Amino acid sequence: MSFRLLLLLSLATATPAAESRGTLVQAGPDKLAMRFSDPPGEAIVIDGHSVWVYTPSTTPGQVVRMAVPSGGPVYGYNMLAWLLDRPAERYTASYVRADNVNGRSVDVVQLVPAVPDLPFERAVLWLDRGDGLPRRLEITEHSGAGRTLTLSKVRANQSVPDRTFTFDVPSGVRVVDQ
Repeated sequence: MSFRLLLLLSLATATPAAESRGTLVQAGPDKLAMRFSDPPGEAIVIDGHSVWVYTPSTTPGQVVRMAVPSGGPVYGYNMLAWLLDRPAERYTASYVRADNVNGRSVDVVQLVPAVPDLPFERAVLWLDRGDGLPRRLEITEHSGAGRTLTLSKVRANQSVPDRTFTFDVPSGVRVVDQ
């Protein structure tokens, strides 16, 4: 399955709360591109072989490249994969309420991990009643940090050019392998 959407990411632990805006595109279990317009130029790209993390607003002059783990879907930065891949096996779900996100009727569902090693204590999803796609995600990490992703202009199952998942290292930027 592929997704293309606009993304508003809020980090609740920053003072004041930090917000990022951009576009998220996912294709299958091992490709993801988050390209930010605010802060401009920042990106997280999973190309199927490497994870590229480029955040010049906080670490100028470098991009981090990490190997993609073998043996299954790439999670890590891909919060959608964490939440949408085999949820019945991984979470205890409970219905919270009906709500509305960006003019769309949604059902709010809380997920609490039922298996070890998931990187958060709980997640709350706002699922569109019309198409079942996520419209908002709220994640509480073990540290207490909170992240809220508000998704708009969600389009599923559209062809995505391979170039979308290519990270071109900007001139003068050092690649740091981890």
